[in-house]
Amino acid sequence: MLDGSSVWTAERLAESGARVTSITADGLAAAAPTAASLAPTALDPTAPDPTASDPTMAAGHADGRADVLVVAWSAFRDPTPAELAAAERLLRPGGRLLVIQDYGRDDVSRLYGPRPEYSDWSRRDGPFLGSGFKVRVIHSWWTFDSLEEAREFLADAFGAPGEQLAAGLTRPRLSYNVAVYHRSFDAA
Repeated sequence: MLDGSSVWTAERLAESGARVTSITADGLAAAAPTAASLAPTALDPTAPDPTASDPTMAAGHADGRADVLVVAWSAFRDPTPAELAAAERLLRPGGRLLVIQDYGRDDVSRLYGPRPEYSDWSRRDGPFLGSGFKVRVIHSWWTFDSLEEAREFLADAFGAPGEQLAAGLTRPRLSYNVAVYHRSFDAA
């Protein structure tokens, strides 16, 4: 079973026209035992159902089938050489690995308190950029109809941190930055 963020990501990719094969953590473990923490969504031109697990991938026949491997808000936080090798094995030559994570440096990240990984991930010598990834930051917003609605939501959803953030709001929106760390695996 895919987790909620993986299903949501697979459905959004399929809605945009991508042909998606979702790989569960168990399926990935079978296909690439060293990368069980990836739990990705692989874009595959032969798979129509965004929420179906592909048994041929789970059976270990995934080598070189995916054009893109999308890993969204997962345990893939510090790519090890073994995880990168497993991802590369799943991709066609020239395929791309996309790792989507919170970027931090925004209003929403303040709700969760200090998260050292936000600054570590974006450092030149960090786990992503130091492993050959590039980063694209998507700046987005949580938008509310009014300041009152924003304050009520933040207090209900986040308690004291939400109330603190709400007290300083001057507009009914919060900034939210998402990082897409991306890397191509070129043919040898």
